[in-house]
Amino acid sequence: MHIPPDWGIFFALIVSFLVFWFVFGWLFFSPFLKLLGEREHRLKDLSERTERLLQEERTAAEERERQLAAVRREARSRREAERRRAEEEAAHMIEEARSEARAALEQVRTGIESEFTAAEQQLREMAHSLAGELASRVMGRPVIGDGSGGDGSGRLKN
Repeated sequence: MHIPPDWGIFFALIVSFLVFWFVFGWLFFSPFLKLLGEREHRLKDLSERTERLLQEERTAAEERERQLAAVRREARSRREAERRRAEEEAAHMIEEARSEARAALEQVRTGIESEFTAAEQQLREMAHSLAGELASRVMGRPVIGDGSGGDGSGRLKN
């Protein structure tokens, strides 16, 4: 059983399909495709702008890092200079303290030597006086230079 095509219906379907295609294309498909194209264009623009902003951010970050490195170098050099200055000042202060200590030690040493000389002189005088007194007691008469009046020659009085 063979059913021959009904060409009238077939052409009516083709014509109605084309009419609907053009009407729907004009009412729905064209605006929708236009909207998709605009959206794609906006997304492309936003993507380019994002890339540009990211590149600017990278450039700014690199510049900031360079500036920070320069500031760090400057701070390090200042810190080193300050440390050297402080070390020199400390060395100078230590040398001054040593100088003062040497001077004070020399002054004390001189004072001790003069006191020692004075004590030695006192001991000599005391020894001479005690020797004269002891000689006077042993001999039973006054001896010259015993501290009781004489010429200091240590000779006996007659």
